[in-house]
Amino acid sequence: MLVYEQNALSEEIENLVKKYGNDRPALLEILQDIQRKHKYISDFAQQEVARLMNIHPVEVNSVISFYSFLHSHPQGRNIVRLCRTIMCEHAGKEKVEQAIERELGISFGQTTKDNRITLEYTNCLGMCDMGPAMIVNDRVYTHLDPERAVNILNEIK
Repeated sequence: MLVYEQNALSEEIENLVKKYGNDRPALLEILQDIQRKHKYISDFAQQEVARLMNIHPVEVNSVISFYSFLHSHPQGRNIVRLCRTIMCEHAGKEKVEQAIERELGISFGQTTKDNRITLEYTNCLGMCDMGPAMIVNDRVYTHLDPERAVNILNEIK
């Protein structure tokens, strides 16, 4: 990261700390704002947040690691999250998962070479009675079958 970029990011994080405060409850909001803008939270950003909030960097990283919607590495422009609860398993998640991986040529946990799509699992979307379910960016899709899942992917490709 260039010094100019680091300085700009430091200033941005300082403004977020001023906006939300430097107490622990503000940490998640600050991280969400950083991710919203940059699509992930870099090591440098984590260090800056820790410094400005007077907490240990491990605390910042543990929050990022805990929440499946926060990332410490670059992600694709579109994030596809497939629910992996037992209810979605029983509703046919495995066939949907296989169709998605086959269509994109990548496995869950990977990003397409063009950085267009990242595949992830999520533990629950709260749609247990409508599974299998997935969320693409901020939009939830339910009652999936392999064909419908592939059609949704084709809309974002």
